[in-house]
Amino acid sequence: MGHKSSKNKHADVLAEEKKSGKRKAEKAESLNILKKEEETDSKLKKKFYEEELAKLQIELVKLQEWIKFKGLRAVVLFEGRDAAGKGGTIKRITETLNPRVVRVVALGVPTEKEKSQWYFQRYVDQLPAAGELVLFDRSWYNRAGVERVMGFCNEAEYWDFLRSCPNFEGMLIRSGITLIKYWFSVSDKEQERRFIQRIEDPTRRWKISPMDVLSRTKWVDYSKAKDEMFAYTDTKQSPWFVVEADDKRRARLNCITHLLSQIKYKDVPREKIKLPPLEKSKSYVRPPMSEQTFVPSKF
Repeated sequence: MGHKSSKNKHADVLAEEKKSGKRKAEKAESLNILKKEEETDSKLKKKFYEEELAKLQIELVKLQEWIKFKGLRAVVLFEGRDAAGKGGTIKRITETLNPRVVRVVALGVPTEKEKSQWYFQRYVDQLPAAGELVLFDRSWYNRAGVERVMGFCNEAEYWDFLRSCPNFEGMLIRSGITLIKYWFSVSDKEQERRFIQRIEDPTRRWKISPMDVLSRTKWVDYSKAKDEMFAYTDTKQSPWFVVEADDKRRARLNCITHLLSQIKYKDVPREKIKLPPLEKSKSYVRPPMSEQTFVPSKF
């Protein structure tokens, strides 16, 4: 077979450049659509949102200090569809808090050993000690959602979970744990918009998985699973609180405000901090800076 002529090679290069240009144009168009939707809808203005969030984060610090001071134990569950805004809300809650007091639990796929254990066992291991608040980014409700829809559990396991869950949560509450459950509700249109954002943005691409993509084809199945889950586990003792999450900013402020109302707290009395004078010693000689290895100053 003979080599391509220079004329054909040039034509191939032009064709590839044309395809590349088309892909870039399509990507730019997708981003423009997303931007226009954000600008034209009735979502909360950024300035107001940031001001209100700053106030709430001060209250969250007070809540954290009260939990630590009184030795309280609290668990908050964040559930909902993919891209509903659970992770973003958790991030804003923990942004100004002490990770030794407020822990985030986001368990991965169970190991073979964990699969052989009592279903709730690996979650029990993550429950708070005195003076801790634990935020579950997805929880034992995986069994009623993704496991049910995707066939990762059998019928017997599924129904056993629905019947056992209210009793399990009742045990936690009777032991003195404050349990709060949030369901983030997002529309199909808004979920699609957020998925496109994740696909187009290199810094967010890790947030979308093959399972997330597949979930789009099972929208109704997830709706049925959520309805059935609520029917069994939305109890008077341990109710679900639904967060309307099409507007991320409103959802975050509403959820944090509600969370603060669920645990009574007060300002913890603190001694006034006074910095002592800096210790100085004439006998101390600092080693030469040339003997240390520094990070290059690139900026």
